[in-house]
Amino acid sequence: MTGVFFFIEQQNMNIIDSIKHTFKQGNALSRLIIINLAIFTTLKLVVIFLTLFNNSGEYIVSFLAVPAYVPLLLHRVWTPITYMFLHEGFMHILFNMLNLFWFGKLFTLYFSEKQLVGLYLLGGLFGAAFYIAAFNIFPHYAPLLHQSLLLGASASIMAIIVATAVRSPNMEMQLLFLGNIKLKYIATAIVLLSFFSITSDNGGGQLAHLGGALAGYLFVVSLQQGADLTKGINWLLDAVYDLFRPRKLKIKPNKTRKTGPMSDAEYNANKARKMAQIDHILDKIKTSGYESLNADEKKQLFDQGKKN
Repeated sequence: MTGVFFFIEQQNMNIIDSIKHTFKQGNALSRLIIINLAIFTTLKLVVIFLTLFNNSGEYIVSFLAVPAYVPLLLHRVWTPITYMFLHEGFMHILFNMLNLFWFGKLFTLYFSEKQLVGLYLLGGLFGAAFYIAAFNIFPHYAPLLHQSLLLGASASIMAIIVATAVRSPNMEMQLLFLGNIKLKYIATAIVLLSFFSITSDNGGGQLAHLGGALAGYLFVVSLQQGADLTKGINWLLDAVYDLFRPRKLKIKPNKTRKTGPMSDAEYNANKARKMAQIDHILDKIKTSGYESLNADEKKQLFDQGKKN
């Protein structure tokens, strides 16, 4: 039985190590997917654990989702970022990650991985802005204003879809049961579907889709005119990364040390010092054995042996 548990634990460690390796060595697309999956899994585990103690953990998700009510939003200013990495259920994250993978691969045929990350964030921010503005402007959403929350990566993915379609409108993508469809038709159909659904039960999500679509369109048009809308976001990400990146130790040269040849007296003193260190090492071997030497002492002994 112990062997079974050890095998399971070993397999779990292999999976975790594999995920860590993929995150470190993988591309930006795989990292975005891993982050989404990791956050989803972690939150689900926390909610299950709290539920076992009769404490509903759903408030954690609501604490990270974007509220439409502005006074509440001002107390949760981080949510326009965190919401785009949240998902409500398994099917929600499954379809979003599949779309992110498919269209993200196409996106990186024409744009850089940094631009993929930048547009993911920019599309999410545009989506949140559209959702918040519409819910506070149009009376249709007034009954839902105080309790409405937005979560999901759909706006970010919509930005990637539209940007790819604008850049390469005639590229074809094979869809199940439909065959090869040009990207411009896929993107147009998704945008229209979202627009005609803004008064549905998921009106907030559809509004966010439209915001993301606008971000994707503006990204490509601006890039064609020489301006990269993701440049500022990527500069900020690089700055944050530099703050937490381990620093390499810098060794400053000793300016007081002589760089010229040693005098005879200095040479003899240096040689006597080294021989005294070797004698000390040999005495240590006699009393405690070779294994008692530290790495530096072993290196000194080895270097001396090469000279002899």
